[in-house]
Amino acid sequence: MQVSVRLLKVVVFMTLSLPLVWLGYAVSRELSNPGVVLGADPGEAVLHFFGDWTVRLLLLTLSVSTMRRLFRQPAIGRYRRMIGLFAFAYAVLHMLSYLGFLAEFEWRIVLEDFVDRTYITVGISALLLLLPLALTSTRGWQRRLGRRWRRLHKLVYPAMGLGLLHLLWLTKDGYAEPLLYCAIFAGLMVERLVDWRRRT
Repeated sequence: MQVSVRLLKVVVFMTLSLPLVWLGYAVSRELSNPGVVLGADPGEAVLHFFGDWTVRLLLLTLSVSTMRRLFRQPAIGRYRRMIGLFAFAYAVLHMLSYLGFLAEFEWRIVLEDFVDRTYITVGISALLLLLPLALTSTRGWQRRLGRRWRRLHKLVYPAMGLGLLHLLWLTKDGYAEPLLYCAIFAGLMVERLVDWRRRT
């Protein structure tokens, strides 16, 4: 049993790493043939790549509890922490891409963007909400915080909402994908409300 659990964790880890493998391939192609994979602005493409995967993995993290209840498979829950940490890692890479490619690590530009550009204010706020969740994701912190741990980790909901708002504001055309993400998030919230009402 332990061997199969560890093997599945390795499979999940490798699967969640596949976007990074693809990006590595894309960057190597760009170095030899600029514009062939990432387009005219590779920096912006990388920025959006990490942002999109952050949203997808956050939705997948939230889906774990729903799938666990719907399929009555509690074991699914043991992979939620890993998926959540990958989502946070992609969010950090998204932020670093913004700092490097757009702000060029000029903190004056970052501060101006944070004040003047609402979509950046929202995006940075979402990342800040995810930070304490990543820092307290271990079982040790879960034991230390007790019931407060669950309340703290409900910050994932406003973080997800802000992330979707950030994506919608950034989208210039082709709203189908962002709206699909919004619909999935709404469905997950409805399922949680139904489960809460059933239990109470």
